[in-house]
Amino acid sequence: MTDEYEGLREKLRMISDEIADLAMSDIRNSIEEGQKKTSDIEKKLTRARRSIEKAIHLLEPETDEFM
Repeated sequence: MTDEYEGLREKLRMISDEIADLAMSDIRNSIEEGQKKTSDIEKKLTRARRSIEKAIHLLEPETDEFM
């Protein structure tokens, strides 16, 4: 059985990875600047990445198996 949503999930994974890279870059910048807290930008990026991860999960093929 082919999975018609695999291409879309792969695109979302790439976007999620790109957002994660941006968040890590912001964290590095915060550390270099001596800040003790993460920035609001990093928090927003993390929330966006989590939302995309949820979308990926929702597009996974349904199975009858329990983990």
